Amino acid sequence: MLFMTVYTYPPANRDEVIKRRLEKGPQLPEGIKILGEWSYVGSGRVFRLIEAVDATAAFKGSYGWSDLGTVETYPVMETDEVMKMVGGK
Repeated sequence: MLFMTVYTYPPANRDEVIKRRLEKGPQLPEGIKILGEWSYVGSGRVFRLIEAVDATAAFKGSYGWSDLGTVETYPVMETDEVMKMVGGK
């Protein structure tokens, strides 16, 4: 399953977010693979596309950052796959 996770942290937590990432890496449990990760330059927001074995693994993958900001996780599908589903093809 694919999930897009959006991390938003306040400016006061910026240094701790950077420190933790440099020291501990992305902190991923088993069952999670990062497919891409992007930082919104100039703000406290990170977007991460992951592949997870299930929703529980996706939740566990973001939990390690929830003390520093807000975590939103959305199940996503490739648009071509959605179009096949809704188009009946």
